Amino acid sequence: MSAPERIPPQPVTAHRAGRMPPPPASSAMCTLLARGTLTVHGRIQQASNAVLYGEVAHEGVRVPCVYKPVAGERPLWDFPDGDLASRETAAYEISRLTGWDLIPATVLRDGPYGMGMCQAWIGPPPGGPDAEDAEAAGVVADTGDDDAAGAAEEDAEAPEEDAAEDGPGLLALVDGDEPGEGWKAVGYADVGADRPALLVHADDPRLRRLAVLDAVLNNGDRKGGHLLPQPGGELYAIDHGVTFHVDDKLRTLLWGWAGEELTAEAGAVLRVLAGALAEGEAAAVRLGELLTAAEVDAVRKRVGTLLSSGRHPLPSGEWPAIPWPPV
Repeated sequence: MSAPERIPPQPVTAHRAGRMPPPPASSAMCTLLARGTLTVHGRIQQASNAVLYGEVAHEGVRVPCVYKPVAGERPLWDFPDGDLASRETAAYEISRLTGWDLIPATVLRDGPYGMGMCQAWIGPPPGGPDAEDAEAAGVVADTGDDDAAGAAEEDAEAPEEDAAEDGPGLLALVDGDEPGEGWKAVGYADVGADRPALLVHADDPRLRRLAVLDAVLNNGDRKGGHLLPQPGGELYAIDHGVTFHVDDKLRTLLWGWAGEELTAEAGAVLRVLAGALAEGEAAAVRLGELLTAAEVDAVRKRVGTLLSSGRHPLPSGEWPAIPWPPV
């Protein structure tokens, strides 16, 4: 069996395990994102919904950000209630409660194209506001046109995230039937060869935390390209619009621990979540501002199911287990 080969760079987020309440840096960033002046520099290409790159400036501090206006969202037949921006914000609120910090700071706020999700940009900026630099990086400069928020469907390459130079790969394809030491098998992938390759992910505690978080969020779209590993070893996860459905929609590349016992750390975090999301608690009230009552109740039930089973969930068999395309 050949050694695992790295597939294209995948994004991932940082974690600070087991801390509650959320760290001050995260709260400070949310304050900046919510109160600062939001300027759009351009749109990121090759996205099914409007994804705009810009920056927020507040009290002399400027930070790059992603802005996804509700006006630029495509309707989804199975998510008729609410909007994707609120779901992304709710996912961040849950991430804060875990103390793992797996999702970049995210707020719901008004902006140049109306209400939307504003999230701290992870990694080097894709380019400056200069149109030539931005276009070379996959960002099309903002023209000031009112329709710009809905124009993110043109065919072009989105900016690639740089893989962490000092960290191991998170996903790989193996020419064989065994994942190899330090890897967990996901399933077989058709790569156009004589036989399918085995898709594997790293047996990494950061990914395992994310697998638990995704089970709570009921994430229907955990792709490899949503993982943002950073040079310092942190792992961030992005794109959480397709979450919180009341039916089981879990689709992910992180099935390597399916059916295995949860870690003691995960159990402790889930107990914290169960208490924080009890009816009438501040976190539950906040989620109720972003999701429907049925969706909030479904979150509680998923947390309860994970605690009672003590195991990572298995694919339901009623919904494709792996998102397509997977990266």
